[in-house]
Amino acid sequence: LISCGEGESCDNFTDLNLSHCFMGTSLYVRLLLYTRSNLDCGRELHHHRPASQPLFNLTRPTAFVIHGYRPTGAPPIWVDHLVHLLAEQRDMNVVVVDWNKGAANLNYFTAVSYTREAAYNLTGFLVTMQEGGASLSSVHLIGVSLGAHLAGFVGANLKGKIGRITGLDPAGPMFTSATAEERLDPSDAMFVDVLHTDMNSFGLQGAHGHIDFYANGGADQPGCPKTIFAGKSYFVCDHQRSVFLYLCALNRTCSLTGYPCSSYSDFLEGRCLQCETFKPASCPVLGYDLSQWRETLLRLRQTRVFFSTTAALPYRKLNYRVDLVTWNQYLRWGVVYIRLHSGRNFTEVRIDHKRLRFEQYTSTRLLAQFDEDLQPVHKISMRINTGNVIGPRYKIRLLRIRFTPLERPERPLMCRYDIILEENMEVAFRPLPCSSHL
Repeated sequence: LISCGEGESCDNFTDLNLSHCFMGTSLYVRLLLYTRSNLDCGRELHHHRPASQPLFNLTRPTAFVIHGYRPTGAPPIWVDHLVHLLAEQRDMNVVVVDWNKGAANLNYFTAVSYTREAAYNLTGFLVTMQEGGASLSSVHLIGVSLGAHLAGFVGANLKGKIGRITGLDPAGPMFTSATAEERLDPSDAMFVDVLHTDMNSFGLQGAHGHIDFYANGGADQPGCPKTIFAGKSYFVCDHQRSVFLYLCALNRTCSLTGYPCSSYSDFLEGRCLQCETFKPASCPVLGYDLSQWRETLLRLRQTRVFFSTTAALPYRKLNYRVDLVTWNQYLRWGVVYIRLHSGRNFTEVRIDHKRLRFEQYTSTRLLAQFDEDLQPVHKISMRINTGNVIGPRYKIRLLRIRFTPLERPERPLMCRYDIILEENMEVAFRPLPCSSHL
């Protein structure tokens, strides 16, 4: 407890240390309430008499924040930020499910075994809420890592009648071969959305919601260390990125659009840039309010969407669909470099996930993802690197190149017609308005 002005005291997240983890902790669940009236001063709710806390209004929607495994015992660094951002979305109860006693164990398997017990505890609380007049359809469980499966167990206990579950990189270890009943799945709530960032390590592979967002393919995240020499960051960076992307989306500092696709490689190859399924809406955007896509996603049952990010805030890349029509005499293979120039500044993309094929009168579609949004674009430069260093340089003729800004429909398309590129040499041109018949 800490003092919170005028003699009031706040209930804070359980703060443990490594010695607790070494000795092991037994499960003890605390429910900490935050509202717009007490954003910085949590109030612990009584499990069997929630209405005894006057700030807990059962007619308001309620979001539960459920953390995962805590191998050091320290409170999650993101929990206060998430509470504040949720309260900004709408006037609601935000309840932090503090099961640090239970989650803080050096033995991960012990923490996993406690998720079922914690879920029964939370299920009982939700039943008490319902008896007090709350609607389960206005309940939103947000589970991080192991907390995502805990949320799924609660949802399954309540026969899928909870309004929504959001899973932020659901935990993989001990769940990789789990059946739907043994992990988070779409039947656990009326609507389930999932974000994946570390599927090849601490996260769970596959699709587990009505919509699954895969950031950078759902595995290795840009800016995260690739070797164990980085210490703790090597283990947690990719996994924790799910929370930071969600915080960024709630804060509206990044707008991350997911494109329906069967794989990340197909997405990078520009094969999945259509959003007709969701018209008049855009493709789904990661965040709190998914209402404009909800009915379509429920009808589709399970949808996988992909997006790429930068290494740091605000994470958003600027995506252009680039359509080329080539007319060159000889077949060439190469990697494409494109720069957008605005004044003295430029941003560059290298499209190199696979070598591209350029041949006579062929249409090619590319996805160009730039780290910066430079406006207005005064000049575009382009190079096709074929790796040919011996012999004559072949020419590649572009009958047309067209740039379509994917997430900025209000911006004009940019075109250029009849350009001659020499392989491995950069050519610059000023973009023109696109002809209407194209």
